[in-house]
Amino acid sequence: MAEGNKVTLHGSWLSLYTKRVELALKTKGIPFEFVEADLNNKSPLLLKYNPVHKKVPVLVRNGKPILSHSGSVLEYIDETWKTGPGLLPEDPYERARVRFWASFVHQQVFESLSLACRSDGEVQEKAIKELLEKLKTFEEGMKEFFPDSIDSIERTKNLGLLDIVLYSGFGAHKVPEEVLGTKIIDPEKTPLIFSWLTALNELPLVKELTPPHEKLVAVLQFFRNNALKCGAA
Repeated sequence: MAEGNKVTLHGSWLSLYTKRVELALKTKGIPFEFVEADLNNKSPLLLKYNPVHKKVPVLVRNGKPILSHSGSVLEYIDETWKTGPGLLPEDPYERARVRFWASFVHQQVFESLSLACRSDGEVQEKAIKELLEKLKTFEEGMKEFFPDSIDSIERTKNLGLLDIVLYSGFGAHKVPEEVLGTKIIDPEKTPLIFSWLTALNELPLVKELTPPHEKLVAVLQFFRNNALKCGAA
């Protein structure tokens, strides 16, 4: 890779947001170097590139860090590299619709899942109820994107922004289902989302970036136990 076009991604294998950026880069066919960050012992380079938040992912192009949340980084990637498939539609109205639903999944749906994973009792019950309601809302909204048939959803390696955001939050939905002991993506209640995620999980690119199920279960259980201990303290 020429030095003038060098792209480096500082991230973590367990970061959902890192996975978004990885998927976007690979979908666009952009060569990049991946640097695994030790979040317990952050490197001077990571602190240099992200001195305010000190978090991953950090995308660095030509020595300049692109600092924002992962959604903005995905749009930066799409706008900067015109080669390869687009992550967002060309039509401004369609782009706005995709942005809206991507933000809904990120800020509304996934936040409810996150709260359910780090709580118990009535708080957890309420979070799971809200999660299922928001998933149903997303399901209804997506029927406009897939008007012909739920069963006709087909995915190639050319992932779009919605595919990437949905997968990063719910591609491994069986992990929180096992840890929490409750069904989250129900093929009867949200058949479109279920079929969509099933198709995404079959893609070679997605399989390549998905850690083993058992490893993810252990990590989520660890973080959940820590969150519950902190909440009880």
